[in-house]
Amino acid sequence: MMEDNNINELNPHNKQEYPPMHTAEHLLNGEISRRYNCGRAFSSHIERKKSKLDYYLPHPITEDELRSLEDYINGIIKENVEVTEEYLSQEEAMKKLDISRLPENASDTVRVIKIGNYDECLCAGIHVKKTSEIGNFRITSSRYQDGIQRIVFKLD
Repeated sequence: MMEDNNINELNPHNKQEYPPMHTAEHLLNGEISRRYNCGRAFSSHIERKKSKLDYYLPHPITEDELRSLEDYINGIIKENVEVTEEYLSQEEAMKKLDISRLPENASDTVRVIKIGNYDECLCAGIHVKKTSEIGNFRITSSRYQDGIQRIVFKLD
């Protein structure tokens, strides 16, 4: 298994994510993908103060649905779920995950982040060890325009 200090080899942009926000993004991304069958966000911007995710959807997500997503994520945070990583070959990963966004020059070994039974995806970023480290998750705004749903969120 690779040590944390080698994470920059997996993260070619050498981007330093804020682990609680990055982990919250995984939870929201996974749940929106499941609920709306739209795949993970096609565009994201993850920062310490606030973050955003953009999805292609045929209709806007309602205020009630946004509150339901918020409650769902906060429930997982309160469960104190373990966040784990495993390394798989690309061949193994493609059997259960979408690997289409991997760069062409990616190594044969990929890193998979799992948050209990709630989310599992390829990722080179930095995460918390348990969901209770995330804090309170809050959707602060959303916008729907031309088939694109944007969700902005922050942690308190």
